[in-house]
Amino acid sequence: MSHTDNIFAAPKITMRIEVVRSNFKHFSSMGEESARAIVDVLHTQYTDVVLTNIDNTADLNALIARNPDLVFLGINYIHDSHDDAPVVWMSHALESNGIRHTGSGQHAHQLQTSKDLAKQRMKRHGVKTADFHIARRGDAMMNDIGDLTFPLFVKPSDKGGGQGIDEFSVVHTLSELQSKISTVHRVQVADALVETYLRGREFSIAVIRDAKTRQLTAMPIELVANEDSNGDRMLSNMVKHMDTETILEVTDPIEHLKLTTFAIEAFQALGARDYGRIDVRFNEDGVPHFLEANLIPSLINKFGSFPRAYALNLGRTHTAMILHITYLGLTHDTKTLATV
Repeated sequence: MSHTDNIFAAPKITMRIEVVRSNFKHFSSMGEESARAIVDVLHTQYTDVVLTNIDNTADLNALIARNPDLVFLGINYIHDSHDDAPVVWMSHALESNGIRHTGSGQHAHQLQTSKDLAKQRMKRHGVKTADFHIARRGDAMMNDIGDLTFPLFVKPSDKGGGQGIDEFSVVHTLSELQSKISTVHRVQVADALVETYLRGREFSIAVIRDAKTRQLTAMPIELVANEDSNGDRMLSNMVKHMDTETILEVTDPIEHLKLTTFAIEAFQALGARDYGRIDVRFNEDGVPHFLEANLIPSLINKFGSFPRAYALNLGRTHTAMILHITYLGLTHDTKTLATV
């Protein structure tokens, strides 16, 4: 039995934990099914565990007033419905009030919710990522691709879960590019990230801090989607929702080391804290490139990349994973949280 598993074998602890999500999908990174499963797991170890929906600042203020021992975080930010309402980052609001939470702080969450900012950060830290351009809503349509070369890949700059990715995302001509950008602007109501298309294999790498050593552990899996009508393999929203991709263990030791080293470098470049997911794709030469990060990944048992990577690489249960993440959140010093 591992050190982490020994920690979690203790009697039930008197402590209040609130698993926080939102009824508004554009706020929440955690579905209700996932949140309820986390509550069920935590009930086995802690006396007072509840599911809380935060839909506005009034809900947030009530959460802060209750002062729970830990917030299991499933939201990046909220803002009220009126036009001039400021964005309130959950991690910052909680840390400012001395409340511990799972996962990363505000700065890392800001980077992961904006793919172009995350990619700029990677470039500054020497972490490879595809060359890119942002086609912003309201700007004139792209009439040339500058230093980029076809084929290109187009997706929303601020959406996760494969949203906006389909058989038209790989473009080979200027007219195809303009059409896909227009669709992203209109349907996804988002700026379009236009990047060099990476032709290699795709991987998702779970990263978590060890409960004893505090060192980061990276856990790669390969994701293989079925070919679409154009012969491309991509993790579209439909593929992720239907869970049709094939999950493969990374067994080659050299490849495993290459991926884990890369993921930890990307995770650290973001300033991420305890756990998260780094998505990577090889170019045609087998060189890993950063795609995106998810610092509040899906934690549903046997669904989503993070739980599968954790189980496949570490051989531990879903319960151990949830308790591992919880333990990391509880062991933060609230006086230094904002600087971690």
